[in-house]
Amino acid sequence: MVKATRAGPAPARPGQGGERQSVGARRSVASEQAILDAAEALLLEKGYAGFSIEAVARLARAGKPTIYRWWPGKAALLLDVYHRQKREPPPDETAPIEEALVRFLRHLFDFWRTGPAGDIFRAIVAEAQSDPDARRALVAYLAERRAVFTAMIERRRARGETELPPDAALLWDSLIGFAWCRLLAFDLAADDGEIRRYVHQVATGFRPG
Repeated sequence: MVKATRAGPAPARPGQGGERQSVGARRSVASEQAILDAAEALLLEKGYAGFSIEAVARLARAGKPTIYRWWPGKAALLLDVYHRQKREPPPDETAPIEEALVRFLRHLFDFWRTGPAGDIFRAIVAEAQSDPDARRALVAYLAERRAVFTAMIERRRARGETELPPDAALLWDSLIGFAWCRLLAFDLAADDGEIRRYVHQVATGFRPG
């Protein structure tokens, strides 16, 4: 299992310009770092079953009200830990769009397969089926990721790229649907050729005309 690196500050979520959005009052950077460090360490040691806001508060020496003020529930905190572990490489927006999409899916499958992230995300999806707070956190996370993807497509369009999808959000949903189907079915062994065939078929289907 590949353990997540906890050194250094947590990366900003894409599309947030390096500044995190606060659920409650303005966050203390030091306190936020301590809480995320504690949450990540607890998750690596105890797994999802042993993860709780109470345990994070004890390990971080933080008050539960502080955590709940910044994260509305367990799923929201888990999603921040999940994204922190992701360490996505900077996207190469000069690469052909199909190649960029292949790299994205390949990185996502590797990330889910080689560490605890796949189990974490499955657990968040499962919890969202019965917990309204988890559902809201998951929906917000997916909306943010969709917005980042569509913004990338629009930047390419503004540079005059051709053969881009007219509906970038629908293309995103198709890519994520493929990835989620494999994740939830515990089938992350897609090789490079399979990913390339899928991306080519989907991308060409979304091209104008």
